[in-house]
Amino acid sequence: MPVTLDFAPRLMPAPQAAHYIGVSASTLRTLPIPRKENGTKRLYDKRDLDDYVDALPYEGQTGENTCDAVFSD
Repeated sequence: MPVTLDFAPRLMPAPQAAHYIGVSASTLRTLPIPRKENGTKRLYDKRDLDDYVDALPYEGQTGENTCDAVFSD
């Protein structure tokens, strides 16, 4: 019986990592997201994928951190 996972594994090959962040595998390879090596396999770390997505601006944002504007001297 095959094992099905109800969660994303920590390390993912490009097709699975691309699906996880909602882009194509060819687009994923152009993004500045590092890969890890496990023998001959090149894998994406879920944490790096999450960090990349978390850093993307929301629609309508200029990319400026609004907290800096509120709390700066």
